[in-house]
This record gives sequence, structure tokens and C-alpha cells, in this order.
Amino acid sequence: MPVLDLADLAAATPPYSPLLGLDLGEKTIGVAVSDGTRTVASPIELIHKTKFTEEANRLFRLMDERQVGGIVIGLPTNMDGTEGPRCQSNRAFARNLLRLRDVPIAFWDERMSTMAVNRMLIDEMDMTRSRRADLVDKAAAAWILQGALERLRNG
Repeated sequence: MPVLDLADLAAATPPYSPLLGLDLGEKTIGVAVSDGTRTVASPIELIHKTKFTEEANRLFRLMDERQVGGIVIGLPTNMDGTEGPRCQSNRAFARNLLRLRDVPIAFWDERMSTMAVNRMLIDEMDMTRSRRADLVDKAAAAWILQGALERLRNG
């Protein structure tokens, strides 16, 4: 299955199946999951990057445990909308996942997600830098997935 446009993701997944959201960082992968109605995204895990197959197997286990129907991966486009090396890396990650399992995957523009999550954790929760470090990637994954869910819901 090729990587899909976000608008086509809902049709390619079973009804009432949750979606998984990923924030791919250099050292970690933030993971979030939606509820079955695809209304709310919640952060669930932070995977420390080691070997791709180990990361993929952990993601597949999470998908199986939660009966996830598809994946939304954050795409870190530049502010002007162009794609740089991190976008290429995220696209390669998706291609490599698809080599291991045929799963519907779509991208969602994640510009400013980490900055927005950091700002929320500082302003609204008054968190220290060390406490934020443990939460920011998972929360960014939820932010990315929530944006995609709202786009799917509102067209």
C-alpha cells in the first residue's frame, strides 16, 4: 500500500479503529493513539531509537494491542512549506514500515508542534525542563494526531 493522502486514510481503515500518531525525532519516537471514534488523541509511549526493526516491532505490538487501523506520521516541513532532510527521513521511515507490514499511513504537517507543546507545558503546567523532556515527544505525537483527526472530521 502506498502512503496515502490524509483525506483517503479514513476510507482505507476499518470503521471505529483507532489511529496511531508518531512524532519522529532524532533519538526518540513519540507515540499517541486516538479513541475508536477518532475524536481524541492521547499520548501513550516514548520509544528510544536503537534499531529500526526493534522500533517497528514495538509499533506493531502497540497497533495490535490497541487494534489500530492506520498511522499518522508528523511531517516536519519548513515554514515556507518546503521539505528538508527531516521530511526525507520521515518519508523513508514510512517506506521502511510498509516493507514490513501493509498498513495505511498518512502524513500530517507538524510545523510548530514541539514548540506549541513546550509552550503549553511551561505556561499551563509550569513544568521544569527535565520533566518536559520526558513528555514533549509523546505530547507532540498527540498534538499531530489531534490535528489530523480534526481535519478528517471537518474535511
